[in-house]
Amino acid sequence: MLSSRRKDLFIPAATVFVDAVAIELAFLLSYWLRFHSPLTEFIPVTKGFPPLIAYVRGSLFVIPVWLWLFSRRGMYRTRRNLYFSDEFFALVRLVVIGMLVVMAAAFFYRTFSYSRAVFGLLGLSAILTLSLGRVAMMSFERLWYRRGFDLECILIVGSSPQASRLSEAFARKPQLGYRVVGYCTVDGRARTSMQHSVKLGSINDVPRLIRERQVHLVLIALGESNHDVVERLIRECEGLNVELMMVPDLVELLTSQVSLKDLEGVPLIRVKGLALSPWNTFIKRTFDVVTAIVLLLLLSPIFLFLMLLVKMTSKGPVFFLQERVGLNGETFKVIKFRSMRVDAEKSTGPVWAKRSDPRTTAIGRILRRFSLDELPQLINVIRGDMSLVGPRPERPHFVEQFRKKVPKYLERQRVKTGMTGWAQVNGMRGNAPIEERTRYDVYYVENWSLVFDLKIILKTIRAVLFGKDAY
Repeated sequence: MLSSRRKDLFIPAATVFVDAVAIELAFLLSYWLRFHSPLTEFIPVTKGFPPLIAYVRGSLFVIPVWLWLFSRRGMYRTRRNLYFSDEFFALVRLVVIGMLVVMAAAFFYRTFSYSRAVFGLLGLSAILTLSLGRVAMMSFERLWYRRGFDLECILIVGSSPQASRLSEAFARKPQLGYRVVGYCTVDGRARTSMQHSVKLGSINDVPRLIRERQVHLVLIALGESNHDVVERLIRECEGLNVELMMVPDLVELLTSQVSLKDLEGVPLIRVKGLALSPWNTFIKRTFDVVTAIVLLLLLSPIFLFLMLLVKMTSKGPVFFLQERVGLNGETFKVIKFRSMRVDAEKSTGPVWAKRSDPRTTAIGRILRRFSLDELPQLINVIRGDMSLVGPRPERPHFVEQFRKKVPKYLERQRVKTGMTGWAQVNGMRGNAPIEERTRYDVYYVENWSLVFDLKIILKTIRAVLFGKDAY
């Protein structure tokens, strides 16, 4: 097990090297931009051309400091299930902090006078070169794991639906860098739901399997009724160099906001707080309106082209208006480009769209595949019906069904519905189980931040271009 852990140092070490090269390239690029690029026509060089070697020496001080900052932020761990959008905002923050360190050091270093313009360009150059380096490393890391190198061995304890989904995800996505050696149940009996794993025994066999199979990670996916079993398992794994992680069941996840508060000496348990404070509501609304207006202006040529395309290829109106449920259960008319024939639900009543849906028009299939039919919802955002990011709005007919059978389903209505959401960028599109969608939506409601919204928007671009779940 120890040798396997040592091999796991390759990706972090390679990332450190790539970051160091990226920072050095940022210095060289900033120097060139300031003194030798066409930019000098707008910002003339008036005090001569300083030697390049002076900036190279300066970079030898900066590189270790920035690498230390990245390390403290935890950016040199093996990422596995991570995308660039997860790291971009942290990277920008660390570059800003690094620039403050650089400028402070330059202020106290009087032997050589560095150009302030170079420092200004350095921040932008560093974000560019570090971002390119990170994207390249993430692509290499996924390829590395797909080829079978440095895989982390996982043992699953339990056969719940969550355990089955994890097992399926690891089997379907080898680029995550995990290999499931098998699963154990409480009583040792096989479970047909675990189609992608082999049963290795009961929970009593876990310590032995950890040693024999060189397991790095044990995922415990047991229900609330098995807490005593989990406690015993944790005790039996004492002294074993293995990571234990709990997979919370749906109820536990949806009550993740429980916290304690003291009021005049009386302890209070908060089981649910406000989804968004008034200030956060203002920030989110301002971001929505400004971004939606800019996008409408930029996309107006595409908007007009799609309007003509829809009108010319099928009979009926260009836009499709449908009643949806939004914030606090209030209804509104969502606006979409029409992608189905008129009266598509005349004989069936309200039904979800399905793959290769015969009701879809020829151009509608393309619109739905790349989510272009959703573009008019920018108007809903400006009107205040929706947000750019939030749980997807559902029709009243389905809301009435889901509220009765899905725990905490109505918690989605504590924020405005969105054009895209946390569930959608995690593959919960099309006919994904509503229980799973709700799990992601409630997590978003309880953990909102503007950075979270920006991350979801970046992930949405990737999902639209490369995802296959929209139809």
